[in-house]
Amino acid sequence: MELNNQLKALADKIEQLKDQIETEESTKHAFVLPFINLLGYDSFNPTEVVPEFTADLGLKKGEKVDYAIFQKGDPVMIIECKNWTEDLNVHNSQLARYFHVTHTRFALLTNGIEYRFYTDLEETNIMDEKPFLEFDITNLKETTINEIAKFHKTNFDIDKIVDNASDLKHLKEIKKIINDELQTPTHEFIRLFANRVYSGRLTERVMEEFTDLVRKAFNQTISENVNDRLNAALNKEAEKQQEETLEEDQEISKIVTTEEELEAYRIVIAILRRKVAINRIVHRDTQSYFGILLDDNNRKPICRLHLDGNKKYISLFDQNKDIQREQIHSVDDIYNFEEQLLQTAAYYELE
Repeated sequence: MELNNQLKALADKIEQLKDQIETEESTKHAFVLPFINLLGYDSFNPTEVVPEFTADLGLKKGEKVDYAIFQKGDPVMIIECKNWTEDLNVHNSQLARYFHVTHTRFALLTNGIEYRFYTDLEETNIMDEKPFLEFDITNLKETTINEIAKFHKTNFDIDKIVDNASDLKHLKEIKKIINDELQTPTHEFIRLFANRVYSGRLTERVMEEFTDLVRKAFNQTISENVNDRLNAALNKEAEKQQEETLEEDQEISKIVTTEEELEAYRIVIAILRRKVAINRIVHRDTQSYFGILLDDNNRKPICRLHLDGNKKYISLFDQNKDIQREQIHSVDDIYNFEEQLLQTAAYYELE
């Protein structure tokens, strides 16, 4: 939950500042370093985060990647940053060279808004062409936040992330295929369903009809599933409210207002009626105490009476609503606190 809030705060900051950020260096400091920090790494600690990490390749010297994150003395992830306005698609090859030279397990390409995480699923020490995790930090889903959390310093486990990376990569590609098919169904996709429900020859006219039918069927199925989930959630909430109402009713049914409590209420009215209209003085019985309020307002308690036990008490309230509890032997002793009760009522009149 804390990471969720931190990511949202960073996203809000990006929306507010991005139009004022003009350089790659500013993007690093305003957007990328805060992201590294919320993953639990200290960007000022050179044993955890190394800026301008050397990534020389052969005779080509002076190559540096923007940041490298270290754990136990080894680089576990390199980060290449670009200006927030730049298209990341043209920078994959540069990051792939850095990945091969540094022998890290993960590479991150980002412009502070788009984040692309890579590893070497297809060939050891060769960065995959496609990222296994990709997101826009200003538009995060809960499932993505759960994946980001795995890169937090306290959770970081190379083997677990790599094992999960393959599933993430394939899942992303499958979802893209499904989305593309829903938007513009291919002949193969239409034929898959048409063959199962149509016994005749699949002519061009029939395929055109099924293209529309398949699109409608998927849209209706998705809408129905969404409605079913919403209705299930609403029904569950309604059942919960009914249960809570039933519990409240059961609690209320246990409350029995005694004649002694009503006598105490009449005594309080007799004391206050000189300063307060009678219809403003209301009693409210609970299982714990018999309360008397001004204007039927919980924020204006006059006193509370505890008369059910072997010992009887009256709870009085000062200007700060601090409680002073006094023992009484009978309800007639309430008259002994006339001054305090009048003073309490007067406090509320001044509010």
